Amino acid sequence: MTSEASTHLVATADSERLDLYLHAQFPDRSRSLLQRMIRQGHVRLRKQPCSPKSSVKAGDVIDIEFPQPEAPGMEPESLALDVLLEDAHLIVVNKPAGMVVHPGAGHAAHTLVHALLHHCRGQLSGIGGVERPGIVHRLDKETSGCLVAAKTDEAHRRLAASFQSREVEKIYLAFVRGCPRTASGRIDQPIGRHAVHRHKMCVTSKGRPALTEWKIRERLGKLSLLECRIHSGRTHQIRVHLAFIGHPVVADPIYGQTGNAELRRAAGRQMLHAWRLAFDHPHHGVRTACEAPIPEDMRRLILEGHRTLL
Repeated sequence: MTSEASTHLVATADSERLDLYLHAQFPDRSRSLLQRMIRQGHVRLRKQPCSPKSSVKAGDVIDIEFPQPEAPGMEPESLALDVLLEDAHLIVVNKPAGMVVHPGAGHAAHTLVHALLHHCRGQLSGIGGVERPGIVHRLDKETSGCLVAAKTDEAHRRLAASFQSREVEKIYLAFVRGCPRTASGRIDQPIGRHAVHRHKMCVTSKGRPALTEWKIRERLGKLSLLECRIHSGRTHQIRVHLAFIGHPVVADPIYGQTGNAELRRAAGRQMLHAWRLAFDHPHHGVRTACEAPIPEDMRRLILEGHRTLL
């Protein structure tokens, strides 16, 4: 690969892992991309080949060669997109439940990236690599709502930095089992990978800090509609935190409670929606906010579900 830039660093602090140290220095590059660069020999630690797990000591010399972004290698697909905002620098869409954000194991086509490539005529940031052009952040497959993608590398870098520094406002709506005793609350608990079930996350003292604030929007019999504001972006954060306090997201296949099969069938998917996203525009700096309307399946639970199922 040809190089877009070579960087010479001198570590200022110890770190258990090289990939984590580099991600802290370059938050606009995904950790998976940095790991790939290390494995492909684009990073040398103390002038020697290294691995993502190599430890870093203060004073260590790190040489980095950033490869040029690769052109997307997938075919664009003409898939329906609900566009909330679009300009020359970015696009915000209302992602439907059931759509995967980018290609991965078992999802080689029909993803949001395929739809964006068609809609934007290939004009997407290349920082995320060949499989994630334009993708700054993600939503779970079954989570609907606001998602922003970058059209230029500069927009990508600035948006990524805003997410990293927690300057982006992220508010979700979640249907949960039961009804919390108080009208609002905070869940300030670290989240990390489950020690046994590696596909799951959990609250653990070994995890990374995570903060979720919630308040009740509606009480619906044995269900509640919560508004959740997250101040960090941990994997499955809202789902893990709400399950931790005993009010899991309705129909959550991983963290939800068993029972009430009729309600799970009626919901059809985990009842989580990224309702509002607000950020400083990466080009002109003006605060920009988008809201994704409550989807029909969640409206159905509000209007009918609590009368017929609970």
